[in-house]
Parts: sequence; C-alpha cells; structure tokens
Amino acid sequence: MARRKPPTRHGLVIVDKPPGMTSHGVVGVLRRQLGERRVGHAGTLDPDATGVLLVGVGYVTRLLTFLSGLDKKYTGQIVLGSSTSTLDSSGAVTATHDMSHISLADIRRTAANDFVGAIKQVPPMVSALKVGGVRLHQLARQGIEVERAARDLTIFSFEVIDMPEPNICNFEVHCSSGTYIRSLVDDLGRALGGSAHLRRLRRTSVGDFAQTETSSLESPVLLAPITAVRNMSRVVADKRMQSLVRNGSELERFDSPAPWVIVNDEGAVLAVYVESVSGRAKPSIVMASAVA
Repeated sequence: MARRKPPTRHGLVIVDKPPGMTSHGVVGVLRRQLGERRVGHAGTLDPDATGVLLVGVGYVTRLLTFLSGLDKKYTGQIVLGSSTSTLDSSGAVTATHDMSHISLADIRRTAANDFVGAIKQVPPMVSALKVGGVRLHQLARQGIEVERAARDLTIFSFEVIDMPEPNICNFEVHCSSGTYIRSLVDDLGRALGGSAHLRRLRRTSVGDFAQTETSSLESPVLLAPITAVRNMSRVVADKRMQSLVRNGSELERFDSPAPWVIVNDEGAVLAVYVESVSGRAKPSIVMASAVA
C-alpha cells in the first residue's frame, strides 16, 4: 500500500458555514479548494445552521482537540406554538398549542429563571451523538428512539431580545460546549405550557473566534497554525528545549498558566504541553515538524 503523501499546507480556516450543508460537507469542499486531504472540523453545526465553524488543515487537525470544548454563542428564532419531529423548522409539525396569551415578559422570565446556569439536557434523537456506535439521527430515521442520559451543561446567558411578530422571538445564547440549542428551545416551549421549535440558528462565536473573522467557502482564508492555539500561554524554545520537545521529554513547569504552546524563534508550532500529575509540563501533542 502506498504511503499517504504528508500534508504541505497547514493552518486554521474560520469558515462562515452556509445553510444546507453538513460540517463534513464543508470539510470536503475545503479539501478540494486547498488541495489537502488532511482537513477536519471542531464542533459540528447542523445542516440548516450558519456561522462559525473551525476547520483545521494539515497538522493543525491535531490541535482541534483544544478547540472542540470551547464555549459557543448563537442567535436564532424561537417559534412558539408548535413542535416538530426535528425540534427545528426542517421537521414535520407534531403538535400545536395556542400560546397567544404568552407575553415577551413571560418568555424572558422563564428563560432566565429555568435555563440559565447549570442545567441538565437530554440530547435530541436527531443529533450526531453516537449510542452503541450508531449516530442518533440514523436511528431516528428508522423510527427508533433510545434512552439518552442527561448531560450537565452551563448556559451563561439566554436573552430573548424581542418579538418581531406574534409567536416569533429573537434570542441570543452563550453556552458551554455540547449544548443543543434546538433542545433548549423545545424545553423552553414546554416550560411555558406549550411547545416551540427553533429556526434560523447562527453560531456567532466559538471561544473568542468570532464571525467577524470568518471567510467564505468560495474564498477560504488559511490562517497561520498558531491562530488555532492563540489563547494558550506561548513559550519560545531555545535550541536545547527544542531538542527535548522533539523527543517528547517532560519539562519544568512554566510560570504562565497551562496549557502551553511551544514555538521556535520563528513562531512555528512545535508542541502543546499540559501540566502533569507531578506538577511538571508534559507533552500532549508533538508536531512531526515545525508548523509555521
């Protein structure tokens, strides 16, 4: 078997994902656009959703593990009075309720009192989460529903902005990684004594990677590898430390907060180190070569 050609282009693309495309579909487009096979994304976005999707290219795919757990911000619309099979506007309506008596103040109060802070959330059957090696949405298409364990999440803020038309509310959410916004909206509708579903979801940020930094799929901008770990404590390694890093050696703990991205004097990424049980710095990822 022929060995796969090593990647020659490395970096981070902050994509503004268009609607109607899966996150995996975005990866496929960028593989063709950039001429690289090693491409991956951090943090799936639903096909109908738009906004910030972080995509690693080349050896930067190895750094995506540090991005997938970042908190997220979203905007979208709550449609009161109907639930759907997918909990969003792409599904068939499964129930309706008269919620004309529900005021904007009622919605804001319920969102703030019941859904801000530490919450538990059951992943929806239409999610990409795997149970027994099979994605839930694949089971859902077969009409199969399985039990799902509730997850502990944090909703930092859930602001219902306005009600531009009856039963339609604009909202903004800042949440921990792993939050399903469609489930949040569905749960809100139930808490209000009726039903609700999600539409026009847009992810506006992942950590501090904001929509103002995005590029389109038609004209993707490949940012320097260091961009992917720009919020880590940066350590510039001298020749001796570079040798130790390449060998995967532990180092004395640095004064700055962990984790640490180790770079050479040209700013190329050599490794990412984390704190060990003994309090030293140990390698989490060591690059095959310096990635500039």
